[in-house]
Amino acid sequence: MKLVIDKINSAIGTILIVTDGEKLCALDFADYEPRMLKLLKKRYGSFDFQYVKNPQGFSNQIQAYFDGDRTSLNNIPISTGGTVFQQQVWLALRTIPWGKTISYTELAVRIGKPKAYRAVGMANSLNPIALVLPCHRVVGANATLTGYAGGLERKRWLLNHEDGELPQN
Repeated sequence: MKLVIDKINSAIGTILIVTDGEKLCALDFADYEPRMLKLLKKRYGSFDFQYVKNPQGFSNQIQAYFDGDRTSLNNIPISTGGTVFQQQVWLALRTIPWGKTISYTELAVRIGKPKAYRAVGMANSLNPIALVLPCHRVVGANATLTGYAGGLERKRWLLNHEDGELPQN
């Protein structure tokens, strides 16, 4: 299997962008590359990377997000893999508007499983496509910053970037 990879620099570190040649299948931070590789290996088994600058225009769209474009990530086609439940959670992340946060419980309610907030949190932690599936917009029940695979400082930066309702810890 051949996957296409690109790297872009951002204010919060180098970002790795992986596509299957048509859809975005992974987006993570370079310092979390081992996590990303583990998720890709679980999904695809054996694969090789081919470096391509700005595959399908995705790198430019992601850079536009950092430049303040509120809609640049909205129409990037994605391929997440995962279980049916994980896919429900990940797709629901796209319904959280720019600059807004919701709790894990609220996200569980949105997918019709109000008691599954812990499972929602676990699915969120395995989100293979950061930013585009904005798991950084999910906060603890008491509006505290909790769990972000890219680190809480990045989560705080992203919420500040979006002028969101930044919870105070």
